[in-house]
Amino acid sequence: MSRPEHIPVLLDESLEMLAVDRPGLYIDCTLGLGGHSLEILRRNPEAELVGLDLDEQAIAVAQKRLEPFGGRVTLYLSDYRNLPEIEIDFQRVRGVLLDMGMSSFQLDSPERGFSHALDGPLDMRMDLRNKNSAARILEKASEIKLAQIFRDYGELRQARPLARAIASARRLKPLESTAELRTLVERVCHWIPQRGKIHPASKVFQALRIEVNNELEGQDAFLERTLRLLPPGGRLAAISFHSLEDRVVKHTFLRLADKEAALPLIDILTRKPIVPSEDEVARNPRSRSAKLRAAVRR
Repeated sequence: MSRPEHIPVLLDESLEMLAVDRPGLYIDCTLGLGGHSLEILRRNPEAELVGLDLDEQAIAVAQKRLEPFGGRVTLYLSDYRNLPEIEIDFQRVRGVLLDMGMSSFQLDSPERGFSHALDGPLDMRMDLRNKNSAARILEKASEIKLAQIFRDYGELRQARPLARAIASARRLKPLESTAELRTLVERVCHWIPQRGKIHPASKVFQALRIEVNNELEGQDAFLERTLRLLPPGGRLAAISFHSLEDRVVKHTFLRLADKEAALPLIDILTRKPIVPSEDEVARNPRSRSAKLRAAVRR
């Protein structure tokens, strides 16, 4: 497997929020290709790291990249939401990072079907053991369910017309490729390319990816459970890439930091979300929608 280029988003900002100069254990909940983890281990020779990821291909690449750090690294093929069940001494944990974005490795692999810009099968599974796929959802879900997915997870104005068009098209032939879906979306949404305007297929693909991987399910519960497990001074930083994820992080932090509660659980470190600089967006356009929020356990 060749090593793809990987640019971790908001790298310096997220490591600053985690205060990674402290000795102890750090957890990368969505390891990807290990960009953030690699830098934590480089910057702090007294840091140990636990990494989780659902994508076995990404884990294989990250494992090779992190090999030089030997016993300081432990990796798990697991959904990050299973973290509280993994046997970890949370009293040693200093920082937890949750980067909810797609890696370039996934987006640039046509066979994974995550990008509407590349022709490939309508897969979109992060966990290749998952039996569900975007193609299966497009074939089996009712027209009402499809409209709900596109509206709730993609915030697409044309959710109902698109669901109707898919239901009509699949009577003749199932949608099987990203190019087929993109063409259908462009027709239904009357797409005319304009500078600065998001392609409607981006919203549709986001919605399907969230549905395939149950991405939003249990996020708030995970954040609260993990913050409760951290010792005082333990930090959690979350990087989101669309408003649905950011909303979950924001509201969970606000609820747990409620000053009117008898014992607020956390202090919020980011009054407003940290976003990439113009320079970072120029170097890595995929970072443009990233938002970083962080909190520390009281």
